[in-house]
Amino acid sequence: MSDLFGRIAALKQRWANGEAVYNAWLGLPDPLVAEIISRNGWETVTIDMQHGLIELASLPKMLQAVGNSGAVPLVRVPWNEPGVIMKALDAGAAGIIAPMINSVDEAKAFADACRYPPAGSRSYGPIRAGMQAEGYAAKANDHILAFAMIETREAYEAREEIIATDGIDGVLIGPSDLSLSLGFQPGRDPDEAEVVSAIADIREAAEAAGKLSAIYTITTPAAIRAASEGFSLVIGCNDGAMVTEGAKARLSKLKR
Repeated sequence: MSDLFGRIAALKQRWANGEAVYNAWLGLPDPLVAEIISRNGWETVTIDMQHGLIELASLPKMLQAVGNSGAVPLVRVPWNEPGVIMKALDAGAAGIIAPMINSVDEAKAFADACRYPPAGSRSYGPIRAGMQAEGYAAKANDHILAFAMIETREAYEAREEIIATDGIDGVLIGPSDLSLSLGFQPGRDPDEAEVVSAIADIREAAEAAGKLSAIYTITTPAAIRAASEGFSLVIGCNDGAMVTEGAKARLSKLKR
């Protein structure tokens, strides 16, 4: 297994080749579940500290479980807050997803928190991350991924400026909050023309700027469609859904 930066470099090469990468989303605070999912072919896995039930104290074990599988571990932090971003990176996250980035100033603050000086203001102390990659401090700024979430009307209207911000590698679209902000109901893959159009606009803006585009999907057809449309990173399922679907499918077979 390559070190953390080697895995990130391989991932970036796939994106440079125009490939879509699928991502598994973890919200359950269980390292064993995280490891099982990560060992079954998912190249990237996101540990969700915003709406997931994962607290800072359990994050290192989750990152160990994912990292030991060879998958690239991303972390969605609860908010755009430098201290939490620093802790997640020090624990070994390969990249950070920050929710509710609504302006250029917020995007700049996020990027700043992810980078060591002179590019940013991240404090040095990679207590676990330093064990995952040789020469961590010298290489971190060029490897660590920073995804800003665009999920409100305000962010949508500022999309080009947010995407163009130095230190922002890409954007992740949050369809549920974006739907709410545009006046529609959340909780599913959106099909309203206004929301679908906004999603396409964000993806196209990222592509035009040479940045990555990512999206959270709920159903398999939506994930496959997003990959075919050109999204770089497609969240294809979450751990709770995987456990639920597997339990239902097995019981259904047993009762035939």
